[in-house]
Amino acid sequence: MKKYFIELLGTMFIVLFGCGVAIYTNGNVIATSLAFGLTITVVYYSYGYISGCHLNPAVSLAYLIKKELSLKDFLIYIISQIIGGVIGALVLYFIFRSRDNLAANTIQNAILVKEGITFRHDTMAYIIAIIVEVLLSCVFISLVLGVNRKSENKILVGIVIGLGLVLVHLLGIGLTGTSVNPARSIGVAIFQGGTALKELWIFIISPLIGALLATLLDNYIKNED
Repeated sequence: MKKYFIELLGTMFIVLFGCGVAIYTNGNVIATSLAFGLTITVVYYSYGYISGCHLNPAVSLAYLIKKELSLKDFLIYIISQIIGGVIGALVLYFIFRSRDNLAANTIQNAILVKEGITFRHDTMAYIIAIIVEVLLSCVFISLVLGVNRKSENKILVGIVIGLGLVLVHLLGIGLTGTSVNPARSIGVAIFQGGTALKELWIFIISPLIGALLATLLDNYIKNED
């Protein structure tokens, strides 16, 4: 039971501190990126030995595909992660007393500019957002799988994962707000509602596709060793 609780607690921390800093700093890219990255690093070194600190359904899916996580643990992990995300969003709702901006993921910044024309919330914007989230999720989960491949990297795992999350946020915040984590998106979307809830499917499906691609890439790299 402890490992499930850690997945809940850690995901709550990610939403609380990551999204909280995003709200407080009005989406400052550097501050928000560091908040997400530092949170997962601190949680990993504090509790990683208990659950592995997936804190993300997409990461758990990758380990399920690689047969390093049982179906039972996978299902309970993602339930715990989603509950943690919802609790984190609930705390933010009470702190900031607003549903207008809880740092939910939307495609409001996924803009295609061509020949001086700006397109918002059209088919192309959705396509851009999906591609961005799939690629960022693939990169992040590839780093997670890669650094965990060799036991001698154990001391560096938390640092690499944290820096990896910082990197994907530095690029993705201006495009989609950066999800790469369905649990992070679900919690805040529930309370923010509106567009965030309408577009939530993008931030659930895309990281899962990214996880699948990351496992394929990791298997290829592993076979080349």
